[in-house]
Amino acid sequence: MAVTKTLTKAVPGEKNSKVEEWQLEMTYENDSEGDATYYTSTFSTRVVAADGDFTAKAKADWTKSQLEALCPTSHWDVVFASQVDSVITNPVVNPVPDTAYSIPS
Repeated sequence: MAVTKTLTKAVPGEKNSKVEEWQLEMTYENDSEGDATYYTSTFSTRVVAADGDFTAKAKADWTKSQLEALCPTSHWDVVFASQVDSVITNPVVNPVPDTAYSIPS
């Protein structure tokens, strides 16, 4: 299963011309849309300089790879794999009711 991770949203929160927090969103996809095993999920996080998540700096000084590095992808990887497993690989199969069943006498 090839998983694609795409940073889809990055919203900076600025103070004194420096980014103090980021709202980040990453979309995970496996396979191709339309495939039987296709699954997608979007994760989001808020990271704050004051919490020690990063050092505040000007918005223009950030790169895409630095923003991606702020995302907790190791955690999201596990969650996404579990979602794929429960939805695609081992879906829950509910019993099918037999409404024609007759109670034995």
